[in-house]
Amino acid sequence: MPAQNKDEGGWKKFLWDSEKKEFLGRTGGSWSKIFLFYLIFYGCLAGIFIGTIQILLLTLSDYKPTWQDRVAPPGLTHYPRSDKAELIIYPEDDETYRTYIKAMKEFLESYDTEKQGDLMKFEDCGDQPGQYKNRGDLESDMGIRKACQFSKSFLGPCSGIEDRNFGFSEGKPCLIVKLNRIVNFRPKPPASNESIPEEAKHKVQPNVIPIHCTNKKEEDAGKLGEVKYYGIGGGFPLQYYPYYGKRPHSHYLQPLVAIQFVNISLNTEIRVECKVFGENIYYSDKDRYQGRFDVKIGVMTKST
Repeated sequence: MPAQNKDEGGWKKFLWDSEKKEFLGRTGGSWSKIFLFYLIFYGCLAGIFIGTIQILLLTLSDYKPTWQDRVAPPGLTHYPRSDKAELIIYPEDDETYRTYIKAMKEFLESYDTEKQGDLMKFEDCGDQPGQYKNRGDLESDMGIRKACQFSKSFLGPCSGIEDRNFGFSEGKPCLIVKLNRIVNFRPKPPASNESIPEEAKHKVQPNVIPIHCTNKKEEDAGKLGEVKYYGIGGGFPLQYYPYYGKRPHSHYLQPLVAIQFVNISLNTEIRVECKVFGENIYYSDKDRYQGRFDVKIGVMTKST
């Protein structure tokens, strides 16, 4: 029992020694020196960290990403999209394509004419392919840059203006295609038609990035039928480039191309590949959306 009291007294004395005025074995002066040391030590660490971040920020541009190696330019995407890259529809059953129509309408909302009426932000660049629009240096302090207007009417029957079902109800489905935005990227048309397939050579023309869709598998040859392309020049016109970034070009609209499969074989699932062609457009086996995309399309009837 006395030993227990001694231990208990020793613990209490270590916590606070009234004779030496020590708390946890240290005097007030000792604790003050420790707190001062760590205050200076961690203050220096914080200063080094903040200084490093500030120096790093000085190397970054407000207008252009320092590194753009996440995706090699340019990506090609389409609407509507599905998780499995499949568009299998039954024209007489709107439930099989209702979500596709909704997605296309939502995507095209930003292309409504009334949203492009501010002449401080938009300009009419015409309905024919033209040269690049030079709106000043990328990192100049010119502020908001104008963007070219793009009317949905350029997309013909795939615009959703007259046919609210984008051809799905008639078994003539449409795809809306765009090149992904890349700051200060200027796509270059093919210098010649030697680098593109024979069936797409006629599409080479000045000031347009051509696009062409075909069956990906040889066994589907002849099943795809006629493919129509709607847009300015049937491709991506150069006057919509370059894109100056989100800060000065937040209202920017990419040019679109509508692709319609007007007589695709019924009751057959066809893997379709669409590619754009240009001098600085590349493809990768590791990325199915780099300069191209493929999608399985099937127009079915209830009798199957």
